[in-house]
Amino acid sequence: MNPICYSYGGRSYGVFPTGVGMHRTEPNRIEPDMDHLIQPEREEHTGRRVLQRHLERLERRLQHLGKASQRYTRMRWTIAVGGLLITWMVARWFGTAPAWGVLIAVIAAFVWVALGHGRVKASITNHTLWHRIKSTHLARMRRDWASIPEPSSPAGEPEHPFASDLNLIGNHSLLHLMDTTMSRGGMERLRSWLLYPVLDREHVRERQAMVREIVPLSMFRDRLALHEARAAQQPEMRWEGEQVIAWLESDSGAGRLLPWVLVLGLLALANGVLYILAQAEVLPRLWPYTLVAYIGLYLTRTNAVRGLFDDAVRLEQTLRRFRAVLLYLESRSYDRTPHLAALCRPFWQAEPRPSAVLKRVVRLADMASAQRANIFGVLLNLLVPWNLYVAYRFNRCKQDVKTRLPEWIETWYDLEALNALANFGYLQPDATFPEIRADIDTVSEPVLRTEALGHPLLPDEVRVCNDFTLAHLGEVVMITGSNMSGKSTFLRTLGVNLCLAYAGAPVCAAVLQTGLMRVFTCINVSDSVTDGISYFYAEVKRLKALLQALSMPSDTPLLFLIDEIFRGTNNRERLIGSQSYIEALTGGHGVGLVSTHDLELVRLAESLPTIHNYHFRETIADGRMAFDYELRTGPCPTTNALTIMQLEGLPVPSTSPFGMAADD
Repeated sequence: MNPICYSYGGRSYGVFPTGVGMHRTEPNRIEPDMDHLIQPEREEHTGRRVLQRHLERLERRLQHLGKASQRYTRMRWTIAVGGLLITWMVARWFGTAPAWGVLIAVIAAFVWVALGHGRVKASITNHTLWHRIKSTHLARMRRDWASIPEPSSPAGEPEHPFASDLNLIGNHSLLHLMDTTMSRGGMERLRSWLLYPVLDREHVRERQAMVREIVPLSMFRDRLALHEARAAQQPEMRWEGEQVIAWLESDSGAGRLLPWVLVLGLLALANGVLYILAQAEVLPRLWPYTLVAYIGLYLTRTNAVRGLFDDAVRLEQTLRRFRAVLLYLESRSYDRTPHLAALCRPFWQAEPRPSAVLKRVVRLADMASAQRANIFGVLLNLLVPWNLYVAYRFNRCKQDVKTRLPEWIETWYDLEALNALANFGYLQPDATFPEIRADIDTVSEPVLRTEALGHPLLPDEVRVCNDFTLAHLGEVVMITGSNMSGKSTFLRTLGVNLCLAYAGAPVCAAVLQTGLMRVFTCINVSDSVTDGISYFYAEVKRLKALLQALSMPSDTPLLFLIDEIFRGTNNRERLIGSQSYIEALTGGHGVGLVSTHDLELVRLAESLPTIHNYHFRETIADGRMAFDYELRTGPCPTTNALTIMQLEGLPVPSTSPFGMAADD
């Protein structure tokens, strides 16, 4: 395992020039003012303070550019008003000829200033988008959830083995933290990798290799986001590839339109020739008859172009963003990134290039917009069958890209999801890639071993990490502890990091060695008023599903995480049921953890060697409780329920019914 570690090395993070103007361009560059944003491809890891200083420099730069824009605005007004006044004065005193010379000079000066102003405004756009990208990175590092864009992911399935228990989706979730994708399909791809991992060792290791290569390429990821955001009319809206797929799957009817385009084209030509001959008095006025025939035939085919403009405009706006991304991916060098080069091969190796193909589609979409202007569109279509011709070309273009565009979109989704995993590792300086072991049924090493395992959703300054080992299949680890001591969080910590590991991402641990295991949890059980299901019955159904998953014939063992087993019933029946259920878990084709408040359950370890006890504890001093959230071996020696009640002013006895002091 190789930890993701970078040294900053003293290099300046921001290389924004002090001047404003046009910069050198490279082939296939999307924007002329991108050199403001160029940094080394493999830059050093950005710590919080370094990133904060970079944002401060960006803010100062934006203030400078704002003042420059205001100066250009005043200059344009001065040249326009003053130039016209001077021109009028010269025309009055010296005549028209000198006034024309002055006016030409004024126009030239105004155009020169306007071009400079345009470059400044383009630079402001660049810097604003760049600031947004970097400030979002800082928010992810700080776990500042309010400043991280919310994912538009659908809710998880209630029957999913672990989605609702591990905070993988929704607000303040792992997907919320990691999701840097710009398309809905990319977000769904990332979501599926977290919720439905492919439990194949080689598959996971291949994805790890991809992510490991992309982790240090922060400039590649950020510039990709910048290109896409600049081309988008609404950068906050996700790119919808489904519109393109729906367009591809619709019936084109290109072959049926061709005869009509040819016939109406010949009639349009006849109209023009007959009109010219009639004007030259060579032939009588026959063109009105051919025009009526032309209009009549055209009207019979209006359904073929109905909605053409609306479809074309939606497609043009969608593909413009995608084309901006493809232009960058086609033109960058892949010499030092073989895995990325293999993934992006459909972009940079295809002939013609994808961006050129999409440029043709965008151009046809622009041609279709001619029918939006009513008067111009009517006159144009009276002269030639413009709409039918564009519809025919549009549908022919669809056939050209139908076999290639889906592959480009799917590759883009994969790249976005990989970039999200890599960005998570880049912004998490202590993250490491886990070691995915071979068949854990036959190896002598532990089923799972971790060092400094922490929860990735907690900020660095409050996260407490623990070492932990699961030695053999069939074992059950009992975790006891007081209220708020960290039992549930530790279960989620283990589950979330395994989801990251199986997705091919870095994990929040110094060491994580594990085999492939199916994850099943029972943590956030809830009742259902509409379905008439009580909390206890919902828990029983969940635990039954877990036991069925454990006994299911499978080459992949089960990792189960159970929090506060049978909390929805009385103490006596809870104890009896819990003992029987935990005994059923032992010796099976799985391994897992069970947290509980019932200290009686720790005695199971005395009769069953496959059960081991761990605990979290608290300390009480000066009427205050403190938790260190450190995992320790053995059963928990303390409880705190009565203490919490006492601290909150509830009536409690000075000693419990069992002869213990309330703060024991």
